[in-house]
Amino acid sequence: MAAAENDSLFEAPPMAEQERMVEAILFATAEPVTVKELAGRMPHGSDPSEAMVHLRKRYAGRGVALTKIDNAWAFRTAPDLGFLMQKETVEVRKLSRAAIETLAIIAYHQPVTRAEIEEIRGVSVSRGTIDQLIEMEWIRFGRRRMSPGRPVTFVVTEAFLDHFGLENARDLPGLQELRSAGLLDNRPPPGTAQLNDEMEDTDGDDDQVEMFEDE
Repeated sequence: MAAAENDSLFEAPPMAEQERMVEAILFATAEPVTVKELAGRMPHGSDPSEAMVHLRKRYAGRGVALTKIDNAWAFRTAPDLGFLMQKETVEVRKLSRAAIETLAIIAYHQPVTRAEIEEIRGVSVSRGTIDQLIEMEWIRFGRRRMSPGRPVTFVVTEAFLDHFGLENARDLPGLQELRSAGLLDNRPPPGTAQLNDEMEDTDGDDDQVEMFEDE
């Protein structure tokens, strides 16, 4: 009798209840939540991964979608309804040509060291450029490379993926798509003959990234 009672103490809640728990946690948390973090909050024996599958199906086609961002999950406005959340005012943040090129290289070649970024661009990368992208929380430090000097690498962040609606960096558009959208010149930037994954600022002025505030 005692053994049966002990077993019931560790019995996982019904899947429908686990689904409700996952839903509650994600709605109450501003930042994306990993499956491991969900498991740490839910009762013993719960399976947040399976609950997530059911929850994602339930929200399919709704105004709010369960979205995977890197290795974490969050509720986000359905992509086709994003225009409803945008205010008329636009916050403009200027990125220099160096910052645009550096960000593009990191996104397409991560993890990448500063020396590798400089080799691709053909010019040195200032500390200010790296600091600006880190301050925007669009890049972060990755693992140190197992090579002489143990140089640090750079990778894009969840915030970068979230801002551009990407699940992971593999979802970045290809060169042909960028050129079709007018985001890449057909001519390779100077010093990048071996790799054409950078953005060319043809007028020489600062590039502008328009960011809409959510209501």
